[in-house]
Amino acid sequence: MKAAVARTHGPEVIGGIGGFAGLFDASALTAYRRPLLATSTDGVGTKVAVAQALDKHDTIGFDLVAMVVDDIVVCGARPLFMTDYIACGRVVPERIAALVAGIAAACEQAGCALTGGETAEHPGLLGPDEYDVAGAAVGVVEADDLLGPHRVRAGDVVLGMASSGLHSNGYSLVRHVLEAAGWTYDRQVDELGRTIGEELLEPTRVYAADIVDLASFSGPALHAVSHVTGGGLAANLARVLPVDLEAVIDRATWSPAPIFEIVARLGAVPRADLERTLNLGVGMVAVVEADHAEAAISHLAGRGVHAWVLGDVAAARPELAGDVTQGVKGVDGGAVRLVGRHLDR
Repeated sequence: MKAAVARTHGPEVIGGIGGFAGLFDASALTAYRRPLLATSTDGVGTKVAVAQALDKHDTIGFDLVAMVVDDIVVCGARPLFMTDYIACGRVVPERIAALVAGIAAACEQAGCALTGGETAEHPGLLGPDEYDVAGAAVGVVEADDLLGPHRVRAGDVVLGMASSGLHSNGYSLVRHVLEAAGWTYDRQVDELGRTIGEELLEPTRVYAADIVDLASFSGPALHAVSHVTGGGLAANLARVLPVDLEAVIDRATWSPAPIFEIVARLGAVPRADLERTLNLGVGMVAVVEADHAEAAISHLAGRGVHAWVLGDVAAARPELAGDVTQGVKGVDGGAVRLVGRHLDR
């Protein structure tokens, strides 16, 4: 475990792990004119129940890191360091080591140091084989480079970035659907080419390094970024739009992966509920200047990220039929109008 954590450490990390606090040399921030610190905390949710049922714990770390650092990069911040917290009913060293190794590997991918963490036993509160994980991270962005609604303009283009699957949201719904249908995690599913349990444990894609690189490449042409988590595409995109503008997203620009179709069919889940709960194949969104869209898509492709044009931003267009989302998660932001139907596979 120490070796895995050490691989995330650059010269900025002082003292390694094992102390009461992790130390990070912040002297590099003196090069910033006005450094803004960004922080976020999150967990994995009920996806851990699938990992526990399958006794596979080395992928959950990617889900945790993605849920935390990919929220930080939305404002243009580069993740600096992260800490984790693991609560369990009983410490099984191999299990904890697998969890931390996954967290460390994901931090490496994100370019973020894992500076410490805590493992706590809660017997009587959690069963011997139960655990939950959470984490927090800190990043930095130059004030002039801050991304968000203040930069979005009418005429901007909205780009979608493909998700790796369900990511880490909606698992209460998905697990309920599978249980009601009598599906066990070892069920082989031809549409997926693997078991349903393997599909459910597909790690969340970590976009942090890709977004940091895109911000460097795009400069002022990149206006906003949205991480598609709980609430779905529309609710999260609306959070980064100004109140007087509307993004029109055309469902016909992409086809959700088979796992989303399986959940919808198996549970007879209405489309509106799916769109409010799952990412449906779009894990991250960028709002860019229209004449920069193709260059951004090409640049992301060079990093192995499939991206495409989802729609555009303009003044409200009530004449268009569609499902409108606005004023969600406590943010009085812009509106998102979903139109059309997804492409059939």
